[in-house]
Amino acid sequence: MERLNDEGQWIVLMGFMVCVGIFFLAVIIAQSTVVGQTTSEGVLEFPKNDIQDLRSEVIEIAKRGGTSSLKADLKTLSMARKNAVVECSITPGAVNDSYYEYTRIILHFNNGVTEFDETFLLSRPKTP
Repeated sequence: MERLNDEGQWIVLMGFMVCVGIFFLAVIIAQSTVVGQTTSEGVLEFPKNDIQDLRSEVIEIAKRGGTSSLKADLKTLSMARKNAVVECSITPGAVNDSYYEYTRIILHFNNGVTEFDETFLLSRPKTP
C-alpha cells in the first residue's frame, strides 16, 4: 500500500485560513474609517469658536453696561453671519455682596445642529 501524501491539504487549509483572516482585517479597517469619519464630522459641526466669540462679546457688553441696542446688534449679526439664533440676558445686581457687584449672564446659542445654554456670574469689586 502506498503512503498517502496529505501535505497539499495542509497548504490549501492554511491558505484558506489566511484568506479568512485578511477578510476580517479588511472589514475591521473599513469600519474604523467610517467611525473616524463620523467622529471628525461631529467635531467639525460643534461651533466651539463661535460660542467662545459670543461669550467674550457678551462679557464685553455686560462690562460696558449691557445696552439693549448692542444685544440686538449681536443677535442680528449672529443670524446673518453664522445662521445661529442667539439670546442673551444681562441682569446687573443679581447677587447681594458687600465687596463685589455681580452680573448674571444667560446665553442661548442654537444653530440648528448644536444647542448651547450657559448661565454664569460676572463679578467686579464695588466702588466705595
